[in-house]
Amino acid sequence: MEQVLELKNIHYAYHTLDGETPALIDISFSLNKGEFVAIVGPSGCGKSTLLSLIAGLLTPEKGLIKINGKYLRESTTNIGYMLQHDELFEWRTIYHNVLLGLEVQHMLSAKTKAKANELLDIYGLKGFKNSHPSELSGGMRQRAALIRTLVLEPDILLLDEPFSALDYQTRLTVGDDIGQIIRREEKSALLVTHDLSEAVSLADRVIILSGRPASIRQTIPLIFDLEQNTPLNRRNSPEFKNYFNLIWKELNCDE
Repeated sequence: MEQVLELKNIHYAYHTLDGETPALIDISFSLNKGEFVAIVGPSGCGKSTLLSLIAGLLTPEKGLIKINGKYLRESTTNIGYMLQHDELFEWRTIYHNVLLGLEVQHMLSAKTKAKANELLDIYGLKGFKNSHPSELSGGMRQRAALIRTLVLEPDILLLDEPFSALDYQTRLTVGDDIGQIIRREEKSALLVTHDLSEAVSLADRVIILSGRPASIRQTIPLIFDLEQNTPLNRRNSPEFKNYFNLIWKELNCDE
């Protein structure tokens, strides 16, 4: 399969006046085109740091990161980054929030505006394009945030706990919704989450990190025998519990 992302022997540490705090040690994995990979691990182990390195917000101390075969600093690949909160601006309508990334990157045109309107229509927000964020539910706001990311046509989506601010019921619905949108758009996605059920319901593979400094404990491929392989259908399948228990056991094997 075609690789869109490769990390090889990544090391990273935080430096303060009090000394060095290692965060990541010898992290190596790849992400294939159209693949959805989840990363889980203990709280504070460095999962979000890993996404920041891939996004180019931090620089690894050792190792290499390649995107579409080019070193990160040389790559022109568009990376979409979806955070824990939707970060929508109340003073802008949903439509103008969706256009924000296009404006920042000087990509606003008749074609990209048409794409924004198309995505709002496809994913059920056309009737709310002139509304403000406070007029939408949490799930609808997250959908708007994803559309804002997708309209930039990123090759890779980085998802940092994107559903954590939602209540449990909304989280299930939005996770299913956004998971299917990412599949439909055939995007390559890397999800960081504390929620093992979320990881098992959404991903093709789960990468399990150790406690800080994080290294890769194990990578578990997820295979479901389903006619409609959706996140909600996965949760009701016999394989779901087995994968959940396997990941839970691996995360807690030292306790």
